[in-house]
Amino acid sequence: MSDEAEDGFVRVRLDLSYDGSEFSGWAKQAGGRRTVQGEIEDALRTVTRSHGTGYELTVAGRTDAGVHARGQVAHVDLPAELWAEHREKLLKRLAGRLSKDVRVWSLTEAPAGFNARFSAVWRRYAYRVTDNAGGVDPLLRNHVLWHDWPLDVDAMNQAAAGLVGEHDFAAYCKKREGATTIRTLQELSLVRGDDGIITATVRADAFCHNMVRSLIGALLFVGDGHRGPEWPGKVLAAGVRDSAVHVVRPHGLTLEEVGYPADELLAARSKEARNKRTLPGVPACDTC
Repeated sequence: MSDEAEDGFVRVRLDLSYDGSEFSGWAKQAGGRRTVQGEIEDALRTVTRSHGTGYELTVAGRTDAGVHARGQVAHVDLPAELWAEHREKLLKRLAGRLSKDVRVWSLTEAPAGFNARFSAVWRRYAYRVTDNAGGVDPLLRNHVLWHDWPLDVDAMNQAAAGLVGEHDFAAYCKKREGATTIRTLQELSLVRGDDGIITATVRADAFCHNMVRSLIGALLFVGDGHRGPEWPGKVLAAGVRDSAVHVVRPHGLTLEEVGYPADELLAARSKEARNKRTLPGVPACDTC
């Protein structure tokens, strides 16, 4: 996965959003399941009349089935001649070809060193939940989780504060062979809006699988009084999955924004992000 397009190709940045309700996640899958990546790549081939050619998207955050995105970022390397021919009309043609639950908002020639995944310095997600006794507004049912216990937002914020920083989040991640679970959680905070919906903002340099939904699951257990505010931090310190930490349903989760450094720092950030991370004082381990 190079940080530069090959000779004769142009790297194009896509800014996009989608309602994940009817998608089996971002990444293409075998068996014909509908995915965001598959749908955009198919549309791209169709509108550029490139049937039989594979243009593969690289994305900032691979969202799971049912998860939404408002500020997703991807890149694709296109032949320079094709880009020159189609660039002025490509956005509108994609709008006419794509399903209404996925939109590409901009297509721009990426600066040198840009990689949608590895150049990112943070991803910001929002998880929305309501404890309204009557349930969720029907118009928001695909984007807000209903929790049928009253929630103490102050207690949840107290618990969240103990999770911010660089830690090994193994207790909140689905382990993947050869992948580190060390992440820097830059922000975890919750606010109840005037409509009663509680929005959790979760921002980190990167996330491991199920991390956001597991963190929210732990905080909900604090919010409804089943655990004290110190409990999520104890789970984190233990470093192993706790059966009491539930992975909440995906539909309340939205990728809101992806942050990148200044253009001149893109390549360096991409190189840094590829390095296997360890915590201070802990030696690197290729098999950990």
